[in-house]
Amino acid sequence: MSLALPGRWVRPDVPGLLRRHWPLLPLAATVLFLLAPLPAGDATASGKVGPADAASLLLVLVCAVQALRGRVRELSPLGVLVLGAPAVGLAVATMTAGDPYAALPGFVRYLQVFVLVPAAVVLLVRDAAEFRLAAGCFVVLALVQGAVGVVQYATHTGASYQGEDVRAVGTFGPGDVMGMATVVAYGLIVATAAGLAPGLPRRLRRIAAGCALVLVLPLVLSFSRGAWIATFGAAVLVMALAGIRRALTVVAALVAAGVVLVGGFGVGSEMVAERLTSITQVSSAPDQSVTDRYTMWAAAESMWRERPAVGVGLKGFPANRDGHASLGLSSGSDTAGAGQAYLRQPLLSPHNMYLLILSEQGLIGLVALVGGWAALLVAGLRRLASGGGVRDCGLIAIGLFVWQLTDFLYADIGGPSTVLTGVIIGLAAWWALPSREAGPPRAAAAGTEAFAGVGSRGRAPGVAARP
Repeated sequence: MSLALPGRWVRPDVPGLLRRHWPLLPLAATVLFLLAPLPAGDATASGKVGPADAASLLLVLVCAVQALRGRVRELSPLGVLVLGAPAVGLAVATMTAGDPYAALPGFVRYLQVFVLVPAAVVLLVRDAAEFRLAAGCFVVLALVQGAVGVVQYATHTGASYQGEDVRAVGTFGPGDVMGMATVVAYGLIVATAAGLAPGLPRRLRRIAAGCALVLVLPLVLSFSRGAWIATFGAAVLVMALAGIRRALTVVAALVAAGVVLVGGFGVGSEMVAERLTSITQVSSAPDQSVTDRYTMWAAAESMWRERPAVGVGLKGFPANRDGHASLGLSSGSDTAGAGQAYLRQPLLSPHNMYLLILSEQGLIGLVALVGGWAALLVAGLRRLASGGGVRDCGLIAIGLFVWQLTDFLYADIGGPSTVLTGVIIGLAAWWALPSREAGPPRAAAAGTEAFAGVGSRGRAPGVAARP
């Protein structure tokens, strides 16, 4: 990597950068370790602790050490409330569960994703340069996983879909068909926001826009209706926030890419058309997956009505499902392909994060979690509208957060990519809850200056700004 200065190129001090920004290494590892493939044929591996989860634990430990040394950002009282309130709801749901010991693993998982990892991200990411570094890891992950997915479609080595092994799932396997679609969508949103953001170097914006266009193909080949809807909504919001003129340019480029890929080359045209049509048939002629989802939604609502304040307890949905679900629920979903034999996966969640929280944690948990997310969204949008901070960071944070909140309408946590949910909430909180950073300001400033010059020919508007 080189720094562009007027009239010459200067190679940065890499050891110095590592010394200044080493606390971010576990954060980068948490994202990039999702490149590690799951064991072939093990559909249940998506529910186990993986390398990314281990990296997130290291991230939390590094944050604790840095906090003891006084080298983390200061949190406002609102930040403490928003990031800490979910822990209270989780503790109540665990203690009031029918089997608290069975609920304990759920408590640990929720605490990791919704409390510890977001807090660690907020406290450790000190400036805009470090935010961009974390966001860039999402694009790298998306490009690699997307490339694997495209190869799977082209060589018929993907997950089974409509009788053919063509569904792009990346290294996540057929046991986690949403994994690749999720990380590709994350990268696409980051790249779109960076491509539209004013203040970034033109060369960087062009590279980001190119990455966004490239990532459209693997997202389409994932055949994930939920990821398509969430990506479309988040991308439209990002484009609207960036400005109408910029938005029209991106829309035109995306439409042209879609016409060329699907219309010109016929990439998955029939399957994509069928999948798009099925989105509008959720009430008139729903397929079995949609029927199962509606049935589990009704079961989750029934559980909540039984215990409205505290729910049935963490990890309680599977145990209570059959007692609240109708006969229309199937026994599971079929998975095969991508190196795995045919296997029927049980349906253990309602595939709606809000209903899962409501059924297992009741109103107490819903207010603690969803109330905090609403506060972050409103605060983030207000800061972006006011023109404060660095605009590209705001577009990325809001785009990712809106994608996640939209996806939660028809998906919930589960699988290796779940840990990224915590990172995204942390990035959104970093943007929405600005604070004066603690620790040596000289080191932070030096790190910002080092990242600010990349590709900017000696000028980097707004890069050195702090949250």
